[in-house]
Formats: sequence, structure tokens, C-alpha cells
Amino acid sequence: MSNNIIKMAQKAKQASLILATVSSSEKNKALKLMAKALLAKSAYLISENKKDLNAAKKADYAQALIDRLVLNDKRIHEMAECLIDTANLPDLIGETMAVYKRPNGLVIKKVRCPIGVVGIIYESRPNVTSDCIGLCLKSGNSVILKGGKEAVNSNNAIFKVLKDVLKMTKVPAESIQMIASTDRDSMLKMLGLTDYVDLIVPRGGEALIRFVGENSRIPVIKHYKGVCHTYVSHKANLKMAEDICFNAKVQRPGVCNAMETMLVHKQAAKKFLPVMIERFQKAGVEIRGDVKTRAIVKGIKAAQEEDWPTEYLDLILAVKVVDSLKEAIDHINTYGSRHSDTIVTESKTEAEEFFRSVDSACLYQNASTRFTDGYQFGFGAEVGISTDKIHVRGPMGIEGLTSYKYTVYGKGQVRS
Repeated sequence: MSNNIIKMAQKAKQASLILATVSSSEKNKALKLMAKALLAKSAYLISENKKDLNAAKKADYAQALIDRLVLNDKRIHEMAECLIDTANLPDLIGETMAVYKRPNGLVIKKVRCPIGVVGIIYESRPNVTSDCIGLCLKSGNSVILKGGKEAVNSNNAIFKVLKDVLKMTKVPAESIQMIASTDRDSMLKMLGLTDYVDLIVPRGGEALIRFVGENSRIPVIKHYKGVCHTYVSHKANLKMAEDICFNAKVQRPGVCNAMETMLVHKQAAKKFLPVMIERFQKAGVEIRGDVKTRAIVKGIKAAQEEDWPTEYLDLILAVKVVDSLKEAIDHINTYGSRHSDTIVTESKTEAEEFFRSVDSACLYQNASTRFTDGYQFGFGAEVGISTDKIHVRGPMGIEGLTSYKYTVYGKGQVRS
């Protein structure tokens, strides 16, 4: 297996040098053909996906995790639309980012270029396979995918459908690769291939990301857990706050941009919490409240210290009443994962203080954290949500998959 992975990486590296020179029109043609292929093969994809769903049910996976695995006509259409939207984005490769003219006559251009070979290690969601292939090809990068065991049949089926398309294009077929094995040994092998792989992007649970970060010899952009917060100010429109909080928790609880903790100002708590918690409970949400929350709403479970930094990815919500905006900010900076956080307030001053003080990739005023998504941001799709600060932060789209080089134009200059 290790020799196969080395050969795969070598082929991906060679293909990346060709892909970097492929025209934008040819890349776009490939993406649009891929979109058509997904729709044409939807019955096959759903059939393969059922194998994963049956295995998940036998393994007694949580319902929220099973939801992440599901492929149906709607989600396959969304995957196809994502590829088309990615094709329609501007091609950044070759863009002149800056020009410097030196006193000696040298003209230096900073030009955007692909990173090279990107390794993506991910769990659960099959749509990651097509999203990442689309973004990497559009940005001129080869990609090596390694999905998790939960979606192995779905991932392999999507990969096969998309790879078959490339023979009809000028995009080299070897520019997309998938490691079939789902074991840790194959992952470790890829994490050591510094001669061929330029960047590793892990997407998944905390354990996976820590493992990759600790074992990779290749630079890693971490797409860490999403402990997302909504702070409801006493200056909020409470009906708006109710709708935002409900959407952030319930609309799709098993994803990284779902709300995990709701903070409420003490002056709004007595009016807001009984209505909000009743609505949550009717939707099947388990509430874990601090002492002040349980004094207002009786009969709910007590929050423990370990609840505040937990990414539930389920219909569970931690709730805390705070005395001030500062306390809310301190709580988020202490327990959050620097992913996405919202303040619901009508006060511009409060919102600006929240934006200045909270150290997260994406911050919102009066909107759900569920919008932290490459597609929602207009990026076509995303490789993931980076919670790092260096190179790229937040939804990682085409721009985050590029680097740059300097091209220098002279007229015979030599250095004295």
C-alpha cells in the first residue's frame, strides 16, 4: 500500500505541473462536464450511498452524523450546482497581484500561481469529494483525497464518476487521486511525502485534526472544530434573536457552523429564555443551562464545565446568562474554537466592540452562524473553514488554494 501511495503522489506532482498551464476555458469545461456526470449518475451514487447508510445504522451512529452521510437527489443537484458555480468564478491563476519598479530598471511582478499538490483528509460528508476536486482543479492544483470509512462507498463512487470525465478534457486525469484505504497507516504515509505533496487540509473531528497536525511533515491548514456562539444582547430585537438562534442550532445541527452555546444578557433573559427554550425543546433540543438559566426555566439539565468547549454536532445546546457584553466576549474567547460567532443587537457600538474583541474567523451581527460556508460567501464552494490565522482564514475557496511567484524583467542588469 505504501508504494502505491508514493506512486500516486508522484503522478499527482507530475500532473500538477501540466495542470498549472491548462487554460481557464479547459478547466471550466471539465467542471461543467463533471456536474452533468453527477446528475446523470445520480441513481448509481444513491445506490452506493445506501451501503454507507446501512453500515452507519448498524454501527448505531448518531442521527446528526447519519444526516451528514446522506446523498439524495437534492444534495446531488447541489453538488452539481457547486461545480458549475466554481466554473463560473474568475480564474485567479496568472493574476498580477502587484508590480514593483526598481531604480535600476528591474520590473518585478507578483503573480498568483497554484500551490501544487493538495492532500485533503476528511470524514463523513461525501459532497466534500466533489467540492474539493472542483476547487483544486479550478485553482490549478492536483488533489489527493482520503475520505473516512463512514462514506467510503459514496466517496469512491463520486470520485470514479468525476475521474471518468477527465479523459474528455485537457485536464490530466492523474491530477485527481483518491487513497482507497481508510486506515491510519495510509494517512501517515501521505503525511510524510514532503517531496510530492505541498499542503495538507484535514476536515473532520477534533481527534482527526489533532492526529494530522501532530504527525504531518507537510504544512497543515487546520479546519478545527466549530464551537460557535450566539450572544443575545439586551439591545436585541428578541423576535429576530429567536429566529436566528433556532436556525443556528436546529436547521442542520451536525455541521461545524451550527451554534453550540447560546449566551443571553441578564436584562433580556427573563423575557427571552422561556420562549426560546420552549421552541428548542419542541424541536427535540436538549438544553444544558447554567445556574441563572435554570433559575428562569425549571427542569432543564445543569451545564457542566466540559459543556462550554464541546462541539456537540447534535441537538444539544449549552445556555448561559451573562452580565455584560464583556463577559460574553471573554466566554467566547475562552471556550470557543475561533470559528464563527454572532451578536444579536440593534446597537452598532456593541457590534463593533464584538467584532474588534472576539478572536474568530467569522463574526456576524444579526445573522445565523450557518452562513459560514464557501457557497454562501460566493466562493463557489470551500475546501473547509480554516481556524488558523496564517495563509488563509475562514471559508477556504480558490484564493486560499493559491500561492504566488515573482517574475522579474530586466534589460541586462547585473548586481554590483
